Amino acid sequence: MSKERLYLFDTTLRDGAQTTGVDFSLEDKRRITAILDELGLDYVEGGYPGANDTDTEFFKARPTLGNARFTAFGMVKRAGRSVSNDPGLQALLASAADSICMVAKSWDYHVRVALGISNEENLAAIAESIRAVVASGREAMLDCEHFFDGWKGNRDYALAVARTALEAGARWIVLCDTNGGTLPHEVERIVADVVKHVPGDRLGIHTHNDTDNAVANTLAAVRQGCRQIQGTLNGLGERCGNANMTSIIPTLLLKKDFAERFETGITPERLRTLTHASRVLDELLNEAPNRHAPYVGESAFATKAGIHASAILKDPGTYEHVPPDSVGNERRLLVSKQAGRSNVLASLESLGFAADRDDPRIQALLDEVKARESAGYAYESAEASFELLARRHLANVPHYFSVDSFRVMVERRHNALGELVTVSEATVKVFIDGDRELLWSVGEGNGPVNALDRALRKDLGRYQKHIESIELVDYKVRILTGGTEAVTRVLVETLDNATGERWITVGVSPNIIDASFEALLDSINYKLLKDGAAAA
Repeated sequence: MSKERLYLFDTTLRDGAQTTGVDFSLEDKRRITAILDELGLDYVEGGYPGANDTDTEFFKARPTLGNARFTAFGMVKRAGRSVSNDPGLQALLASAADSICMVAKSWDYHVRVALGISNEENLAAIAESIRAVVASGREAMLDCEHFFDGWKGNRDYALAVARTALEAGARWIVLCDTNGGTLPHEVERIVADVVKHVPGDRLGIHTHNDTDNAVANTLAAVRQGCRQIQGTLNGLGERCGNANMTSIIPTLLLKKDFAERFETGITPERLRTLTHASRVLDELLNEAPNRHAPYVGESAFATKAGIHASAILKDPGTYEHVPPDSVGNERRLLVSKQAGRSNVLASLESLGFAADRDDPRIQALLDEVKARESAGYAYESAEASFELLARRHLANVPHYFSVDSFRVMVERRHNALGELVTVSEATVKVFIDGDRELLWSVGEGNGPVNALDRALRKDLGRYQKHIESIELVDYKVRILTGGTEAVTRVLVETLDNATGERWITVGVSPNIIDASFEALLDSINYKLLKDGAAAA
């Protein structure tokens, strides 16, 4: 039995750019386009030529693509203007795009209030614009903005918009849930009606996530007939985001109801690059990956409970709905006070230790983990600190350096300009080479922890070359007990700019600076250990 083809259309470079805090550079756009093409997407929408300098420059030349059609986005011509006299439409036609996707109102309320024209004028503008794109030799698409709200408000007019685009020669008519408020059962009902008037193999679906149903709405539309899927990598988009391609794609390929019925341009080999693609986007945006993201998050295949870990070691299918490596992710059995010996053994195995289950050192390690977590430590996320702890129990961890003392000073004063400023300065005294080499370092920072971090990493003698590429990228503080004597837990996330690797370390103390310094020390020792630095 032959499978029906689904076409995947990525809008990250347009919808994603509407995310708060996201601003793609020209090089960002080129890099992301290449990643999406390598993943096997059918369409990559590059943005809106003419809307800004970056998008205009991006569309001057077509990127070299092996799989995807390079697509431009814009608006249908304005009512009252000819095709040749509409700058927006002309910019689309002048772009080096393979396909052109235009947006038009399909809700008569918007036609009347937002555009201030008649329903007939809107339909005429749609038809003329589609015909102009087809005449240019490019594939034409229409995004029916607010289609689901429009169908609820005036079904006949919403359908008329879709039919007008179809009759004018549009390859795809895309049904958009622009406000993101439609629910899956409504999507099913409305799409089932639309396919009676427009063939399903000409229909697409574009959903927003304002009710956290964008992926569910997309899958519901596919079940009812839509054959093009629009979404963004990591679910980027305005407000609450768009349908998340990193959830949709593996669901289509790995879940029986869809995998047996449909096919896409993404092979199993390409699917295994999905986690990498997701994290490259995060790196370009300088954002920490969403640990709890389905399929691609660090916690997607992480198990904390001991009884679950024991079952997974016997058969991963007991607690995993798909194999982690099918999407390029990996299994993580976390060590915590809820963990059992199976978690510890699995974690040690991932570190390369072939430990015997009955080795007394295993129970000693588990006992220490539980005791330390009772005191406030958290190793389920601070895996680098756990690795150091485990290696100190089961193997030798080189003694790279020792900190004899440190001092942090915070001073509020007037600077040379007479401005009131707060200055943080830290001094660290470090012994290296069997305590024969003494180093003093001073650092200034935005706060005491930043100053301490800079001082510690300013000069580590022979080890300095190993730590020049790392930086502290996240810092979290949690107060564990009440009162002025409260115990503080600090989690530090470190990035190695040379490799892209991230790791988290933990420190606990009634003193927030002590806790921070402990986590910083673990971070540096972890880096030296991973680099195989030679101890004195």
